[in-house]
Amino acid sequence: METSLSSSLKAWQIAEKCKRDHNQIDPMINFFIDRNVRYKDVLNTHLYFDVQDIYQQVEKLKSQAYEHLPLAFVPVLIKDNICTENIPTTCASKILEDYRPPYSATVIERLKQAGAIIFGKLNCDEFAMGSSNENSAYGPVLNPWDKEYVPGGSSGGSAAAVSAGLCPIALGSDTGGSIRQPASYCGILGYKPSYGLVSRFGLIAFASSLDQIGPMTTDALDAALLSDVIMGHDPKDSTSLKSGSPSWFQTLKELKESEINLKGTTIGVVSEFFAAGIDSEVNACLQENIKKLSELGATIKNVSLKSLKNSISTYYVIATAEASANLARYDGIRFGFRADSHEGKKSLKEMYANTRTQGFGDEVKRRIFLGTYVLSSGYKDAYYTKATRMRQVIKDDFLAAFSAVDFLVGPTAPTTAFKLGEKNKDPVSMYLNDIYTIAVNLAGLPALSLPCGINSLGLPIGMQFIGKPGDDFQILKGAYVYEQATGWHEHHKPKL
Repeated sequence: METSLSSSLKAWQIAEKCKRDHNQIDPMINFFIDRNVRYKDVLNTHLYFDVQDIYQQVEKLKSQAYEHLPLAFVPVLIKDNICTENIPTTCASKILEDYRPPYSATVIERLKQAGAIIFGKLNCDEFAMGSSNENSAYGPVLNPWDKEYVPGGSSGGSAAAVSAGLCPIALGSDTGGSIRQPASYCGILGYKPSYGLVSRFGLIAFASSLDQIGPMTTDALDAALLSDVIMGHDPKDSTSLKSGSPSWFQTLKELKESEINLKGTTIGVVSEFFAAGIDSEVNACLQENIKKLSELGATIKNVSLKSLKNSISTYYVIATAEASANLARYDGIRFGFRADSHEGKKSLKEMYANTRTQGFGDEVKRRIFLGTYVLSSGYKDAYYTKATRMRQVIKDDFLAAFSAVDFLVGPTAPTTAFKLGEKNKDPVSMYLNDIYTIAVNLAGLPALSLPCGINSLGLPIGMQFIGKPGDDFQILKGAYVYEQATGWHEHHKPKL
């Protein structure tokens, strides 16, 4: 274990360090405070950061018995669509610019119970709608690997913060790839759990049947540790699974050297992931890493998921329909922004229209329009009903593939990060960035992205593992074995 303070310290190392030596706590906290102060404005990662609040959390924890807490004094940053009591939660939108929730999300409560220190709230695409983090009302987040490039989205702030060493772990949310795609662009591990494994209570909804909170970390051990803390049944979430308490971190950490391999594991290579559209360098990198998985003992088998060609259209019907319903509550009456133009003789209807016109950004309005259209009379059966049927076909395709393999492998995104502004005027091109990730959300499966290479421009490439429903540990173990064999995540860091 490292003996000096470093942004490369893992969450579990920080917790052990602080629990073993009380004198390490303040230097550790100050180190990460200084690093956040130094880089948060450079990268535009933060929407809320309060040093005094951090110190108050630390002092409160010091007064308690913290030796048994798995995340004692570990700095955690939170995507700004996850509610934090009395701390601004804006979804990076003008319409919620002053909103301070009266409660915290279940995942926030569990982090605090585990001893974590909430370091602040992170920038994201507005209402988690986007693939580049350029849709925020507070400006784009920049990629730590090259500040001319996007960090991905919608959890771009979380990915950039972990990649830049502002915190060892962060929380993101994933509706169609919003944890995995930015993790790929920023060279970190992003894990989307099986739907229902982590409580969505307190996650401000985009598309309720697709949204899932998940860890963004530098490696599989920290992802397992954070998962141990935030997973588990929550009576406040009707979709929460009744699962036992996991102990994935200890299981991985205690694997014997002879067990750190993929012997007896069959991995499926999805042929549709390597069709036209994939960047040649991403393709070559993935092919090389599939060979590496074979060298680690895995049996490699080609599989086909023919319904994937319909996943983009299916997703954007279902997701926008749910977004249209979920965002109807932002009307300027109960909370959030209200347009001034309702003064005088303006009608209530005009106040609604002006508030939503001024409060929402272009991408959010685009998705509300599309969602309202596909749910409207005369069009619901033609679009929404067909999409729900195709969703089941996609899920059945995955289940058929899993009858012959333990998990699937492929690229996380068809390309590496693209330049800021490159795709802003072409929404369809932007949507295609999620072509390898959205089917996972439609089927409710677990998946993760882990770094596996660098292209000729010095930008990271991500490899995606997709697991069976509820078999999340299998892909985390696969990621851990790969990391131990390659050390890629330790030897390649952005140079800020």
